[in-house]
Amino acid sequence: MDFKTRQTFRIFWQHARKYPGAIFVLAVSLIGASVASSYGPYLYKQLFNILASDHPTMEASLGIVYKILTVAVITWVFWRLANFANNVFQPRVMNDLVNTCFKYLHQHSFNFFSNNFAGSLVKKVGRFERAFEDIADTIYWNLSQTALRLIIITVVLYYVNPLLGLTVFLWWVCYIIFSIIFAQYKLKYDIQNADLDTQVGGRLADTITNNINLKLFGGHTAESKSFKQLTMQQFQMRKWVWDLSAMNEAIQGGLFVILEFALLFIAVKVWQQGKLTLGDFALLEGYMVQLFGQLWDMGRHIKNIYSRLGDAEEMTTILLTPHEIQDKPNASKLKTNNGEINFDDVTFGYHKKRKIFQNFSLSIKAGERLALIGPSGGGKTTIVKLLFRFFDIQAGEILIDGQNIANVSQESLRASLSLVPQEPILFHRSLFDNIAYGNPNASKEDIIKAAKLAHCHEFITKFPDQYDTFVGERGVKLSGGERQRVAIARAILKNAPILVLDEATSSLDSESEFYIQDALKTLMKDKTTIVIAHRLSTIMQMDRIIVIEKGRVTEEGRHEELLKVKQGTYQKLWHIQAGGFAKA
Repeated sequence: MDFKTRQTFRIFWQHARKYPGAIFVLAVSLIGASVASSYGPYLYKQLFNILASDHPTMEASLGIVYKILTVAVITWVFWRLANFANNVFQPRVMNDLVNTCFKYLHQHSFNFFSNNFAGSLVKKVGRFERAFEDIADTIYWNLSQTALRLIIITVVLYYVNPLLGLTVFLWWVCYIIFSIIFAQYKLKYDIQNADLDTQVGGRLADTITNNINLKLFGGHTAESKSFKQLTMQQFQMRKWVWDLSAMNEAIQGGLFVILEFALLFIAVKVWQQGKLTLGDFALLEGYMVQLFGQLWDMGRHIKNIYSRLGDAEEMTTILLTPHEIQDKPNASKLKTNNGEINFDDVTFGYHKKRKIFQNFSLSIKAGERLALIGPSGGGKTTIVKLLFRFFDIQAGEILIDGQNIANVSQESLRASLSLVPQEPILFHRSLFDNIAYGNPNASKEDIIKAAKLAHCHEFITKFPDQYDTFVGERGVKLSGGERQRVAIARAILKNAPILVLDEATSSLDSESEFYIQDALKTLMKDKTTIVIAHRLSTIMQMDRIIVIEKGRVTEEGRHEELLKVKQGTYQKLWHIQAGGFAKA
């Protein structure tokens, strides 16, 4: 058993052991039902011996029949008790596992989600949950029951005749060893099969999400060909896994034939010696039927466990992966009194060999309205990501009101920040819920007020369901401008002391932008504000404008001051946007 397999079982057991009462009832039910059902063939032995005797009596025969009925009822009661206990146990554990996956997944970094398909992650969580269900079912209802019955049957047959008991014991030991070795060999292919299934699911989700790109760029044929090649790989791996299963069953069938022949051969020889009765043959036949049924399924169940472990391994890997961005032990809560921000000698790069910032420093006064402009790739958006601590810096400090953001909890940090991004992504929930996400405790009146300030109310009231209108996945039912207005309303409602606007008006038409600018003035009042914009008309009224190029501050000042810098970057950008031509 490899490391990840052990860790998968460890995670499952950590969640299962929270319910010791249910486990106890399940264990008692299993033992009781297995003992009772294994006692049945022994009663049939007694019945056949009475019937084959020289003077069988009705009273003795019916006495055994009543015992058989009693044993059947006891077995039924134990299994029903097990069913109801399991109906409490498994759903609770599965619920806990999904919650653990949800919590741990969302604590992963911004970078983690940039490198993983959402569809693939959803499939991994689903397979992890179902893996526990299948493995728990298999272990309890099949393997544990089979193991108990094997022990009981071996002991009883040994009591009837030692040679029969030893034959069964040696056979099932060899059988189980073979099943485990074969299942372990097959596991690596189960893992590859699960990985290909994830790739197919991820590709499908990616193309569905980007369906508009397929149409715009005529990519349907190329994507279909690529998807067909991927599904062909999945077919070939799936066929090989199924072929291995067929080989396994063929070998198991041969082993059963050998056992049946060996037991009957030994039984006949012992009967000739007068050491077995007709009832012993009935006992042996009853146990052989149980053995073949249990052991045939046992090989399949061992194979199923390893297959489900292969499904679960991907999620286990995620649960074992340390979070890239972590709170320090006993991290304090950020106390934002004024909203002053300082970047002190910050060094950062997404890759070790390529630094975005090297000893970068920037101070933003409390309540200051600061604009960041510059060419793409200069580091504007990176400043925002570092401020939100989506990435950890390699050197230096980022301070908010004198507190190092690396020493405070991420939740308290982000509670003090509001962001209106360039491309807002909304939940597939109602407009009311999406706006209320900025402040879940806000009243309906406050939510509508925020919507009016962001000029959302006008278009929301035109929908038949108004604020109860669902916006579709990622907000696709709204236009780009409408999505940004909802995002602005959400930021207004949050009312955090530090506000970041990342191209917040880029998707608005000129008229809408005029109204939104008025709303943003109200939103920015008494707040430290960072504005990233390529449209310079958006930032003309800022207290300070900073030009960032290649991770350095190359120009700073107010709009009028920067226009006077000859051949300056800001001057060139202004001339271009104003309709003039920048000199070469």
